[in-house]
Amino acid sequence: MVLLAYLVVPFLFGAASLDGRTFFDSLRSAASAGAIWTSILTATIATLIVVVLGVPLAYVLARAEFPGKGLVTAFVYLPLVIPPLVGGVLLLVTFGPYTPFGAWLGDRGIQITDALPGIVLSQVFVAAPYVIVAARVAFEAVEPSFEQVSYTLGKTPLVTFFRVALPLAWPGIVAGIPLAWLRALGEFGATIMVAYHPFTLPVYLFVQFGAQGLRAALPVAVVLVVLGAIVIAVSHAAGLRGYRGGVS
Repeated sequence: MVLLAYLVVPFLFGAASLDGRTFFDSLRSAASAGAIWTSILTATIATLIVVVLGVPLAYVLARAEFPGKGLVTAFVYLPLVIPPLVGGVLLLVTFGPYTPFGAWLGDRGIQITDALPGIVLSQVFVAAPYVIVAARVAFEAVEPSFEQVSYTLGKTPLVTFFRVALPLAWPGIVAGIPLAWLRALGEFGATIMVAYHPFTLPVYLFVQFGAQGLRAALPVAVVLVVLGAIVIAVSHAAGLRGYRGGVS
């Protein structure tokens, strides 16, 4: 109960400290700065990338045995344990304008730093483990004999993946997708290193706090809380409907 109170009380004090007029002024300011749209857009793109690329990786980790599998698994978990600022530094030394790869992209008109692609790359880096780990656990829970039956019927591994393994594991995979989206939405450390502009909501919150103090930052924080609460509520409702459908 003490821990629950610790988690709940800051939200209550935040709501009690909020001034309605200041909130709507800050909301309009964040919208005019493009921070709200930028965050929602990039978090959605990053999550789609993580799902498309991360789910097949999770399947390989769940089913295949190969040299270096433990090392690959460690790299999947590393973004969860290293500070996001470290991730930003690593992305800069990979995609920065003065690196070979960054220069190659720049010659082709693709800007990473201080651009939407940089924000997406930062969000993918920190959000990917949430989908990969959830998907791997979901695939490992699927009975391998179902896939073996598909193979005995002459189906290819790709067909078996899409028609057998993926549908059976999908409920578990879906559980990780909202977490990845929320992690991408709230990403600050790597983003501010790679793409200070255009502002995302967390970066905009930081700018408002530095320029005008807590009173200006609180409404932006509330916007992030509300967006998070909406996603959690929707995913919970969808999961509950799926559970009741399965029971019936």
